[in-house]
Amino acid sequence: MIGKTILHYKIIEKLGAGGMGVVYKAEDTKLKRDVAIKFLPRQIASNREERKRFEIEAKAAAALNHPNIATIYAIEEVDDEMFIVMEYIEGQELHELVGAGFKPAPTLTLDKIVDYATQIASGLQAAHEKDVTHRDIKSANIMVTGKGQVKIMDFGLAKVRGGVQLTQVGTTLGTAAYMSPEQAQGLETDHRTDIWSFGVVLYEMLTGKMPFPGDYEQAVIYSILNEEPEFSEEIPANLQQLLLKALAKNPQERYQNVGEVLADLESFDTAQTSGVAKPVGANGHSPLPGNHVFLYGGVAFLIILFASFAYFLNRSQPIDSIAVLPFVNSNNDPDIEYLSDGITETLITKLSQLPQLKVMARTGSRFRGKDMTPQQAGEQLNVRAVLTGAIVQRGNALRLNAQWVDVSDGSQFWGKQYNRTMDDIFAVQDAISEQISTSLRLKLSSDDKSRLVKRHTEDTEAYQLYLKGRFYWNQRTGEALRTAVDYFQQAINRDPTYALAYAGIADCYVLLAWYKVLTAIESFPKAKAAALQALQIDDQLAEAHTALAMTYVAFDWDWVSAEERFVRAIELNPNYATAHQWYGAGHLAFLACFDEALTEVKRALALDPLSLIIKSELGTVYRQAGYYDLAIEQLQNTIEMDQNFYIAHYLLGVAYIFKGEISKGMDELRRSHAAG
Repeated sequence: MIGKTILHYKIIEKLGAGGMGVVYKAEDTKLKRDVAIKFLPRQIASNREERKRFEIEAKAAAALNHPNIATIYAIEEVDDEMFIVMEYIEGQELHELVGAGFKPAPTLTLDKIVDYATQIASGLQAAHEKDVTHRDIKSANIMVTGKGQVKIMDFGLAKVRGGVQLTQVGTTLGTAAYMSPEQAQGLETDHRTDIWSFGVVLYEMLTGKMPFPGDYEQAVIYSILNEEPEFSEEIPANLQQLLLKALAKNPQERYQNVGEVLADLESFDTAQTSGVAKPVGANGHSPLPGNHVFLYGGVAFLIILFASFAYFLNRSQPIDSIAVLPFVNSNNDPDIEYLSDGITETLITKLSQLPQLKVMARTGSRFRGKDMTPQQAGEQLNVRAVLTGAIVQRGNALRLNAQWVDVSDGSQFWGKQYNRTMDDIFAVQDAISEQISTSLRLKLSSDDKSRLVKRHTEDTEAYQLYLKGRFYWNQRTGEALRTAVDYFQQAINRDPTYALAYAGIADCYVLLAWYKVLTAIESFPKAKAAALQALQIDDQLAEAHTALAMTYVAFDWDWVSAEERFVRAIELNPNYATAHQWYGAGHLAFLACFDEALTEVKRALALDPLSLIIKSELGTVYRQAGYYDLAIEQLQNTIEMDQNFYIAHYLLGVAYIFKGEISKGMDELRRSHAAG
């Protein structure tokens, strides 16, 4: 593409890519000026809905004429290529100035912060007066020129009042850290969502950090919905009041229009705050005056002293991230491998219901047979504690050992042995779950405790049949999936109210179609019927909502219903890796919302970092988004974990072909055929 001339635009360099297109710097050879052009991705150019959304973006942005909004010059179409021609802006993204990400933060004076905030608000006011809501205001979408002029970029998520609603209600677009509560919940939004995001950007400028932090997206969203921002004493009281009103969780309690924000900003006098405009650094504090150096040294000593005590008090803090390693089959009997795997998976499912706890998904098989200590496994999974155990079965007798290992030092801080019968397996699992929560020092609500000991069946034989079904489902082959269906059906025959078994059947039929073992018409109606039956029995099953969502995506093409089901599944169980995986790779990627798709698949991988299929699907989404080199690198890394994983070889071959390296692609396809 570089050096190519399209109409009268000569492509100079690639500037970036997002879920709705690739952006290049180009020269307008007619008017002799630099421009930015944004292309609709070719793979969705033929999709009428996506083209319509692209046109709405262009028309909405082109209607805006304001010095603080990047200008749209034209919308062009040639040879099935469709693109927007925009103003090219020399400058820095605002997030670089405030030190977001990994870059050190230059100091911003208070008067500059208020000036930038005023310019941003002025641009938003002009957009809102044209009934256009941006919906993706963030520091990375705001440019600052060398002369200090602010430009709001990328109305790619713009929503026009009264226009076609192509971004369906319920879709959580935008960057999570800047989302308003209503946007994070997938609710209908209006111009007040921009006011919230403006408040986040202002807080970021003042402190160099985010008001609602979190280590992963769901944690950020939880913070947005449930927590309040912290304020440094260095932030003037009237700016704190402005932020509190802009960041009100209820839109009715927020500023109702940007004009109100501007009025408060324009009444703010930085000089009266402290006599001069104080620099505000990335930590939210002014630099320390020289005569405070001795005091600072004393504080540093106290910090070191408290840090020493903290090491000994650390165990009193609740553990917030765990992994359950596969319980060892001490019988070495392959016929009861399903039991050790099944108990492991049941405990993961139960513990995943606890909102304070990050629980890694089923990663066990990747560690089985490896010479690795629990501490080493925990370090690899980046968790604070690891649960290990062993099972011995003699006839109907069952002995189960379980212990927690602290990853920081490898010590065991809880352990217990249970000697029961198979008829008592539910009571054993309930006891382990409750004692685990106590040993982790978790504060549980009554609802949390109920979820922890919830049983989906009282029939132990039905439960064992279900565990066998999940054992084969996890093998992900056509033959194994058919076997899994049979075991799930046997479980249902014993207990017709066993909702999890219906969800298991739905999962199997989704994959039987996805892997092309059965046709879509043979498989998806059965998957849908089983998922609906599961939800009729228990509408709190994340597994059933997830499987049902996939039938809406792949068979019904009902994007709204699919979105609703995926969001509900993740709300019910944020630790369910398959929900994030299918939501990203199956739904969002299909709609060409690639940034959001990558976020969801990466979230799934964070929960299940050793999953070959999730690693492979991350490579697929990279390829679909046009990041061919990243796709190839990701799939090569997956193959390094398992040379015989035929799916990764197949997807790597496809990635090479898309990149134009046909010979390498065909080699990988042949390897896939040989391995599969």
